[in-house]
Amino acid sequence: MRCCARNAKAESQGPAASRQNGHHKAPGKAPKSGATNGSSMESSKKNLCEIHRSDGRRRRVLAASLLGAAVVAAVIALALFLVYRPMKPQATVARAGVYHLVSATTNGTNNSAATPYALSATVQFTLLLHNPSDRTAVVYDRLLAYVTYRGEMVAPPAQLPLVLQDPGADVAVSPLLGGDGGAPVPVSADAVDALHADCVAGRVQLRLVVMGRVRYRSGPFKSAWRDLYVRCDAILGLTVQAAAGGGGAGDVPLLEYPKCAVDA
Repeated sequence: MRCCARNAKAESQGPAASRQNGHHKAPGKAPKSGATNGSSMESSKKNLCEIHRSDGRRRRVLAASLLGAAVVAAVIALALFLVYRPMKPQATVARAGVYHLVSATTNGTNNSAATPYALSATVQFTLLLHNPSDRTAVVYDRLLAYVTYRGEMVAPPAQLPLVLQDPGADVAVSPLLGGDGGAPVPVSADAVDALHADCVAGRVQLRLVVMGRVRYRSGPFKSAWRDLYVRCDAILGLTVQAAAGGGGAGDVPLLEYPKCAVDA
């Protein structure tokens, strides 16, 4: 009888117990869902890390490629510069001619007025320009030549034509300064007195000045225009008679090798 009663009680409590057991087991499913979400987040983080690592590798590769290209370009530019670099031209005076170089001083009629001093000159120099580069051509433009004595201009400036010079070539320029008439140019009294003394001694120093601009052409490269300033000091064996246009006028000897300086 007791066994039957226990079985009956157990059967009567079975559905409730089963419901309670089902009620307590239902929350047990939540941990499985959380674990799934955690694993997916970890995998997402791993994917993001892999993406960042790949992006970092790409940046490093790109930076290395750019640096290598820059180094190669710099080496090529240096090689081209060393091969085609321009060299400033060299100059010397090969010949000098003095046809007329005298004082053109006139005494003023008014005693209170200062006596004007002037020199009248007709001279010609042959300037030899040498291009020391075997790969670079030189273009001379807007050339202007004049001659000075003791720092004072003695003849009006003369313009020269455009000059094209091939690599390694020599070009001769022969400007005639002062023209046929030799227009008087105002100078100081010291210059007039010094010229007479130098002609008596047979030793006159004149300076030829050539100004303008140059451009260098090296293969496919072309430089910008640069200022040109040439100055040559020539010591001439000029006598008083030759300076006056008498005997010996024209070509005069160069007593010393002319010294020329070129700024380009």
